[in-house]
Amino acid sequence: MPADVHAVAEPARSEQQDIYAVIDLGSNSFHMLMVKVVGGSVQVIGRVKRKVRLAAGLNENLVLSRRAMKRGWECLALFAERLQDIPPQNVRIVGTATLRLARNVKTFLHDAEHILGHPIRVISGEEEARIIYLGVAHTSNCEQNRLVIDIGGASTEIIIGKGFEPLKLSSLHMGCVTFLDAYFADGLLTEDNFNAAIAAAEQTLAPILAEFTELGWQVAVGASGTVQAMQEILIAQGLDETITLQRLEAIMQQAVVCGRQDQLSLIGLAQERRQVFPSGLAILIALFRALGIKGMTLSGGALREGVLYSMLPQLQESDVRHRTMASLMVRYHIDQQHANRVADMAQSLAQQLSPRWSLTAFDGLGLLHGAALLHELGLLIEYKNHHHHGAYIISHSDLPGFTRAQQQLLMALVHNHRADINRELIAKQTMTSVLLTVRLTRILRLAVVLSMRRRHEALPNVTLSGKGEQLVLQLPAGWLDQHPLMRAELEQEVQYQQAAGWELELQ
Repeated sequence: MPADVHAVAEPARSEQQDIYAVIDLGSNSFHMLMVKVVGGSVQVIGRVKRKVRLAAGLNENLVLSRRAMKRGWECLALFAERLQDIPPQNVRIVGTATLRLARNVKTFLHDAEHILGHPIRVISGEEEARIIYLGVAHTSNCEQNRLVIDIGGASTEIIIGKGFEPLKLSSLHMGCVTFLDAYFADGLLTEDNFNAAIAAAEQTLAPILAEFTELGWQVAVGASGTVQAMQEILIAQGLDETITLQRLEAIMQQAVVCGRQDQLSLIGLAQERRQVFPSGLAILIALFRALGIKGMTLSGGALREGVLYSMLPQLQESDVRHRTMASLMVRYHIDQQHANRVADMAQSLAQQLSPRWSLTAFDGLGLLHGAALLHELGLLIEYKNHHHHGAYIISHSDLPGFTRAQQQLLMALVHNHRADINRELIAKQTMTSVLLTVRLTRILRLAVVLSMRRRHEALPNVTLSGKGEQLVLQLPAGWLDQHPLMRAELEQEVQYQQAAGWELELQ
């Protein structure tokens, strides 16, 4: 009987060869991320997060309390169950600031490694910053200098990089747990407490300001729970996803009105984030003031993703968006030749309109190209409502290389690439103007209709012109008479656009 059980168990382990797990032993929370490699991309199959607040157990002598260790071990016992069937070579576990600082760290690690059955690597602050940047680079698209900030429980990492190369790294001894204990220990949310925390963070930042501001950046992203919480609050309060100093200070005033930590109630603030949010907010305000940050959005990944991609050399594609698109096209069996045909037609039409229509703002042309490639994403489900199915898939998928707002614009374009136009989806876009969304939608719809024969030699030579928002589509003389089905489809498109209040004329 045992032999039979063993024979069944062995293949089970082999079936997990494409499953990977990363555990991050942070100063505030312990996280476990599990993914499966599917179609040239990663698919998240599990996330486990537990608030351990390890940093709260570190005393002035840098000795970690037994109580804090016990909280950590209890959490790791939960993680250990999920690791049993994953090949050891597919598991990475890293410890960060508190474990770097604790003088008695070996005591914690001895029992922790015994519980998990895997080694734990405690990484330096500089190494943590480097890995965080790689996690951002592998999940976000940016060709300019990028400032990355990650506020942890006991440290804050600041990085400037370009592409996949970090150019300047710093890890500072300030975090949302340590600042909570130092400046909000009385449980009061007063301006004095906030100002003291902000001043302390600015003082900690002072030694690195010159070198970071001298190097400079064009895009700023945040990779921490504090930044995610801020973005959730802004969206819940009817604003877009961009974090600014003015908005941070307004949220701080809302917190001050609440008066006490245990009475903190902000629209959009999740209950689990409430405890360390004020201290994280104070650090974020200091970063904005000291570095002169104009605006910040949330990154798609950080430390865990950086560790993960280091295990996946087959996914080291430098163009993050290309990797995402290629994966989706394989997973959903999209006709790649036709998708590229529609994308080329959309680009041709956009180029004709570019002198008078501003299409390059907010990466408009890049998102138009992406929507064209994915416009048939929902065909795998069924034809009649495939534009709705495709939009749903986009809206509910992880899309490395696209911010959440860019993802929502892709969703709106795919939803509106055919049939009736949903103006409400267009009006809800936060990353760009309604006008630009309308223009991209109109171009995509025409590109889809003009490519309907699905043959390159059947594509007509067209000219798209007009005045203001009026469009005139000119086709070769006699072409419409020779192609009655295409004529009917284009005439139907004229009606769809006119019903939406957009003027389109065929010639």
